[in-house]
Amino acid sequence: MPVFIASLNSGSNGNCYYVGNEREAVLVDAGISCRETEKRMARLGLSMQKVKAIFISHEHSDHIRGLAVLAKKYRLPVYVTDGTVHHCGDVPKELCISLRSYESVKIGNLEVMPFPKHHDAVEPHSFMISNGDTRIGVFTDIGAPCEHLIRHFAQCHAAFLEANYDEDMMEQGRYPFFLKKRIRGGKGHLSNKQALDMFIEHKPSYMSHVLLAHLSKDNNCPDLALKMFAEHAGETHVTVASRYEESQVYVIDPLPVAPGESNVLNQITGQFQFAIS
Repeated sequence: MPVFIASLNSGSNGNCYYVGNEREAVLVDAGISCRETEKRMARLGLSMQKVKAIFISHEHSDHIRGLAVLAKKYRLPVYVTDGTVHHCGDVPKELCISLRSYESVKIGNLEVMPFPKHHDAVEPHSFMISNGDTRIGVFTDIGAPCEHLIRHFAQCHAAFLEANYDEDMMEQGRYPFFLKKRIRGGKGHLSNKQALDMFIEHKPSYMSHVLLAHLSKDNNCPDLALKMFAEHAGETHVTVASRYEESQVYVIDPLPVAPGESNVLNQITGQFQFAIS
């Protein structure tokens, strides 16, 4: 069974990622408004009725800004750690379900595996979402590529992978020193180079798609990040998840395809193209 993935928004102005099959789906983070989430999903031909749960990576506002309204409107269970839930605003506590590292959660045929990451938050987690033998990673807000991240990235057929900043752009940019130190200090964000090194060293041969995520508005450039990865992508399609609009919907199917053959199907909104969103 194929898996459908899309970025609804990716960046410091809001993060929300869709992963689903033909029957059910989950959202990872809810950092844009409920109305904007609905609009973007509708434009992609995705139904909120298929969304069965929201998984929260951590408490920073760009990951939970729309959570309370979205969860209450659709009565969606919110999987969140006990330490994080106290920072999630007025989400009804009866909708919150305790999330623990390496305790998988079944949502229909989807299985969500949370695991810890390095970030300056209370109990930050990344997620690998499986549908049968198909595995999708949501790996953003990562200070360093720890063993947890590497192990899961190496299993994924597709991934949202943070490439937050270009080292030279940030060094020469306007950010104050303390903020630069926080971003690159091991509990902030992954640079283009850190993400690329992990991609080169640990990408499985069957990884079909990578969406570069959480790019900085001031310290990165989509064309620059894409060019760096394209030189090493091989048969993996690399795109950039936009901070201004939804991505296309990508269909991840673990069945082998002929060299150069696209793995994107036209089952939702017509023929998709590979491009920077």
